[in-house]
Parts: sequence; structure tokens; C-alpha cells
Amino acid sequence: MTEQQPENPRGPNRRRAALAGLIFILLLVLGGLLLARELRGVSQLQDCVMSGRTNCAPFDSTTPRN
Repeated sequence: MTEQQPENPRGPNRRRAALAGLIFILLLVLGGLLLARELRGVSQLQDCVMSGRTNCAPFDSTTPRN
């Protein structure tokens, strides 16, 4: 008779779930950082406009003129 090793119910499936959770958390953090960056830019633009300045919008010099 050969001894069979008992299957580990917490093996690869548990690792896969942990890896998926880690990737999900990293995506949430990345999304939060991008959102914070975008909101900061909008806030700076609003502060500029509220202070009465007229040249607040960033100038995009890469767009060709017709």
C-alpha cells in the first residue's frame, strides 16, 4: 500500500486569491493617486479663476493652428 499525501485545501487557490486581492488593492491605490492628481489640477485652476486672474488655463502649444 502506498501512502497518499492529503491534499492541502489552502494551497494554490488561496495564493491565487491573495494575489488577486493584492492586484486589486494596487489598482485602487493607483486610481486614487491619479484621481488626487486630477483633482489637484482642477483645484488650482479654480483658485486661479476665483482670484480674478484671466490667464489661468494652461496653454497647449502642441496643437497646430489652422
